[in-house]
Amino acid sequence: MGINKDQVDGRVREATGKVQEVAGRVVGNPTQELKGKVKKTIGTAQAGLGDAKERFKSNVKDADKDTRP
Repeated sequence: MGINKDQVDGRVREATGKVQEVAGRVVGNPTQELKGKVKKTIGTAQAGLGDAKERFKSNVKDADKDTRP
């Protein structure tokens, strides 16, 4: 199984969102904390989409192998 752009970008966005969330909490800035939570959630969804794409590709390859004589 490979790695695609959505997986990488999603996990990077997830990590930066977590950092922003914690930084906002530490300095007492609820707006930055909320922005970080949103960014983290979007990153999680994007990474999940990338994971689903890879599973789909893998299933297509497996099905193709099974149908060949």
